[in-house]
Amino acid sequence: MHGIIPPFLLQRLTEHADETVAASSRKTLLTDAVLRQERIGRPPRSAATRDVRGARATTGPRRTIADAKNTTTLPGTTVRNEGDPPTGDLAADQAYDGLGLTWTMLFEAFGRDSLDGAGMPLLATVHYGERYDNAFWNGERMVFGDGDGEVFGSFTGAVDVIGHELAHGLIQSTVNLEYQDQPGALNESIADVIGTLTKQHALGQTAEQADWLIGVGLFTDKVQGEALRSMKAPGTAYDDDVLGKDPQVARMDDYVETSEDNGGVHINSGIPNYAFYLAATAIGGNAWESAGQIWIDVLTNNAVDTTADFAQFAAATIAAAAARFGEDSAERRAVADAWQQVGVAPSTTPAPTPPSDDPASETVTVQRSGGLLGRTQTGTLPESALPSAEQRQLNSLIDSGELQQLQQERAMPDAYVWRVQVETRIDVTLNEPALPGDVLQLFQRILDLGDNRPR
Repeated sequence: MHGIIPPFLLQRLTEHADETVAASSRKTLLTDAVLRQERIGRPPRSAATRDVRGARATTGPRRTIADAKNTTTLPGTTVRNEGDPPTGDLAADQAYDGLGLTWTMLFEAFGRDSLDGAGMPLLATVHYGERYDNAFWNGERMVFGDGDGEVFGSFTGAVDVIGHELAHGLIQSTVNLEYQDQPGALNESIADVIGTLTKQHALGQTAEQADWLIGVGLFTDKVQGEALRSMKAPGTAYDDDVLGKDPQVARMDDYVETSEDNGGVHINSGIPNYAFYLAATAIGGNAWESAGQIWIDVLTNNAVDTTADFAQFAAATIAAAAARFGEDSAERRAVADAWQQVGVAPSTTPAPTPPSDDPASETVTVQRSGGLLGRTQTGTLPESALPSAEQRQLNSLIDSGELQQLQQERAMPDAYVWRVQVETRIDVTLNEPALPGDVLQLFQRILDLGDNRPR
């Protein structure tokens, strides 16, 4: 569970002089703890329940808003579907609009159809719990509390918060960074990047015009603070008698080693946040066209693994900048300089080779092996030789991260396994019993069309 309000802030509020605020914070902390345990114990979705999609006939967001009616039961009662008129409930309509603005930014800026790149429905529940002081992504949907009214207002009013939480779904469907220590701080930072890009895109702001604040308007006027976080000046978003001072750091010299907050994911995320701000403002113009594109390239090209640290991510962004804009480009220099300014030395481990500009020019190889007899069949052909429908389905599976998710399924004795390679784009080994029917049919079709060599 990824919540926008870090646990250390909620913990401070348990000591608030207003017992209503203190009680709301205690209840929020307890609810969050229960939700985390439920998610840890929840088995991964089986292959049979996964929704694997090819290209959609129509493109656009598919939003569904539900109302929990101040309970903690999910998903709640559906109050608005895609294309329905406004409900008149401010929270429901703000959530609907925020989901749409996030989808629009991803599609118009990066050509990405929803979080998974394949038209994933965007689901949200509003009015979660009583005076619940958080908003979170539970792995499947966005969930919004109404706030306690004293410190926090409603969580649906800040579009960058909505973009942030939905971004956890995008990260989950691509590099799936672990939510602990530096990978977790990167997870939080990338979510802030997507959040601020959503706001900047919606407002038509350049990097120079943007405020680079996350969560403006979440605090009531009783709090001495302007936002939850500042990407341009980490550690300055608030300084309040009750909440204390914003603990975010901006440079590696100030990196916080802690066992709290999943290893300080909300604190140390200020370092990559500041690096992104420095890169985007040095390049100038619309951040989603430059630094944002570079960061997205790292995610969608799976240029880092789930345990990537700051140094590995820095190296991947520099390589992505060079691949997209050129080795001697201003963009690459800006990204490299940004990481240097925050004290992160890029890893010397070679970054994965970026994909070809023309995916259809790459070679596709599928191999089926195993079974009781240990028999192997291999099919190889240029992607351009595939029928257009198969090309679209294969690209959707790669771009959505579905194949990477299927790779995590447990191996089974004597079962067939498939190895799928598309030159620089992907190389995964998958268990046949875990494959959805349409995916298995696609692999078999490629095997039949290719230079099928049984051994």
